[in-house]
Amino acid sequence: MKKIFILTLCLVSVLFACNTMKNGSKKNGASKLDGTWELDYISGPRIAFDGLYPNKKPTLVVNTAEKRISGNSSCNNYNGPLVVDGHNISFKGPIASTKMACLNGGNGEAVYFKTLETVTSYDVVGDTTLNLIMGDIAVMRFKKK
Repeated sequence: MKKIFILTLCLVSVLFACNTMKNGSKKNGASKLDGTWELDYISGPRIAFDGLYPNKKPTLVVNTAEKRISGNSSCNNYNGPLVVDGHNISFKGPIASTKMACLNGGNGEAVYFKTLETVTSYDVVGDTTLNLIMGDIAVMRFKKK
């Protein structure tokens, strides 16, 4: 009887471990950030969102495995380092950008980069919405592309 109990306990332990490993391979934590995101809200400027980005919305491409970001600021392509620790996030490293002349008439690119530097944490809602947060205020919102 003892042998059957021990064997059953071992079998249950193995099944539990396998299930934990299987569920651990699903997207969780920082890996939810991975992918291409398109900006659809930015706080701060007194100019309407469509006035800041009349031709093209900024994008953010996140690669947590390589700890890098890239994208387009509505005019120029950019890339830089990514630091993620739990729900804390930072883009304060040197962000490299192309220097094309932007004829959109607004200062959307400057607002985008300045706001990106203020971000301290993030929240992914339903795998389709990325909120970038400064303190306790959502300053940028992206939709998954």
